[in-house]
Amino acid sequence: MILVLTSPDDTHADRVCDLLDQADAPWFRFDPAAFPHSAQLTVTTGATGLVQRLLVTRDHSLDLAQVTALWYRRPQAPVVEVPGIDPSHNAALAEECQHLVRDLWETLACLMVPASYWVIQRAQHKISQLQLATALGFELPPTMVTNDPSALIAFSRAHNGQIISKPCMGLALQRTGYYQYTRPVTRRDLAAAETIHASPMIFQKLVPKAVEVRITVVGDQVFAVAIHSQVSHHTRYDWRRYDHDHTPLTPHTLPPALAAQCVALVARMGLTYGAIDMILTPNGRYIFLEINPNGQYLWVESRTGVPISAAIARLLQTGTHRTVANLVVSEGGIACLLE
Repeated sequence: MILVLTSPDDTHADRVCDLLDQADAPWFRFDPAAFPHSAQLTVTTGATGLVQRLLVTRDHSLDLAQVTALWYRRPQAPVVEVPGIDPSHNAALAEECQHLVRDLWETLACLMVPASYWVIQRAQHKISQLQLATALGFELPPTMVTNDPSALIAFSRAHNGQIISKPCMGLALQRTGYYQYTRPVTRRDLAAAETIHASPMIFQKLVPKAVEVRITVVGDQVFAVAIHSQVSHHTRYDWRRYDHDHTPLTPHTLPPALAAQCVALVARMGLTYGAIDMILTPNGRYIFLEINPNGQYLWVESRTGVPISAAIARLLQTGTHRTVANLVVSEGGIACLLE
């Protein structure tokens, strides 16, 4: 059984579940936001360890011991709305529920795509990404992460004022309705450099672009697409400032050695899936920027035809149930399976 954790409106999951149906592969889709108001979880332990992990919804009952693969797509947090109690109490109850479901998924000894919650969270750390990418031989732009105004000014001078800025994470900013895209650091920014004191930022040397490359790794398969971001002024510094009508996407072939590096990066991070962003310079150099361990991909597939959904569906079908006794934890805290 393949367990898909995501929201009801996730079109990525819709597509993959359709493909699983075509392959007669059993799957169950669950959004933790349904817990506890319309779902129940029961975990029983005994002398030999976990005896039962049962998920019951309004129309289905799933013994989690039967799960062979878990797709941790876009699950929402549990929602608790008990009438007549203080909102802070509802929030505390929701936090308890969130703690339980995250703990429960960690006990599943099965294939996880892209990984368990905590591995995904760790994989989003930008400095750690850069450190690992360097160790694996990727070329990176000169980078500084700081909230020190004087360090920023010195970094700008060292690169003749040709630097860009981007947030360290950005998710907290998104929750406020504000998001800062990658953009050049201007003289006005440097004059107001004191403002970074409360907001550390990532600063990098501005790298000339022929195209940007989105590389999606699924298991040991690599799908690369060139984003012609320099065609549109709107996307020149950050393709996420979408201008679909004026930003062509085309399938792209990576050098075999670079494709192997991408697979190695995803695997070393404890992931089975990852979306890597790189720059291809006018003189043919590939520059690593970052990896999103659970990045969206359907926008790439729908515009280029690269079969990422099919690759994910096939990967999920390779999962087999393993006992907890076969699980070990590596030095980096990543759960590994003993063959």
